[in-house]
Amino acid sequence: MQTTETPGQLLTAMRAKTPLVQNITNFVAMNIAANVMLAAGASPAMVHTREEAGEFARIAAALTINIGTLSPDFLAGMKEAAIAATEVRRPWVLDPVAHFATGYRRAAAAELMELKPTIVRGNASEIIALAGSRSSGRGVDSGDPTYAAEGAAVALAQQNGSIVAVTGEVDFVTDGRRSVRIMGGSVLMPRVTALGCSLTCVTGAFAATAPDRPFEATVAALAMFAVAGEEAALAAAGPGSFSPLFLDHLAALTGEALDAKTRIVAA
Repeated sequence: MQTTETPGQLLTAMRAKTPLVQNITNFVAMNIAANVMLAAGASPAMVHTREEAGEFARIAAALTINIGTLSPDFLAGMKEAAIAATEVRRPWVLDPVAHFATGYRRAAAAELMELKPTIVRGNASEIIALAGSRSSGRGVDSGDPTYAAEGAAVALAQQNGSIVAVTGEVDFVTDGRRSVRIMGGSVLMPRVTALGCSLTCVTGAFAATAPDRPFEATVAALAMFAVAGEEAALAAAGPGSFSPLFLDHLAALTGEALDAKTRIVAA
């Protein structure tokens, strides 16, 4: 089994494959996430209703689930799609947005975690709470630094068998045995709505490219965002100009440039 691809090699492979990724994401993120995925090199499909979500998951190369604007219909489609993806051995990514905020969201996240996502991506507060500890989160905003969630992420990965990614000023990825930190990005990124949701979708595209190497796929997705975000911020005057610049830098980023500019350290 090959396990030595660099983020840049996986980016090149992803663009060659142009994987079809089913994204059950929130209403706020759909347009932004689709544009981000197209810029990155993947093919997005925002198919979420129960009547077709499971069927579509069987033909998509990967599935991503984001509980941002949760409803009974969305949740039913999420569960149908996750079950179907697992049955046909497709990787799927869970983004448990603000799952600690209400009882309904906590129950939904617990149901989805029972379906064993391949990858879980969230901010520090979301990961801390998902692991069963008390976080300082407020709504969709993290009240905890990434480093505070590292222990919870390792425990969650070991308990659930998932890759766990904590994103923030410094990203952290673990499979319960190996862990890395990824530097980069920009303080402007949290000021543009749905970029985190879009990262979940792009993580699905990399997972579709390397379904037997979800750790490496997750690291590559986060590295791509970190490099593109850092470069876009150099020319941005604020969040308004950052958004289109970020899309441009995602599209322009080559595999060789990604490997040259990525800053990843073992944790």
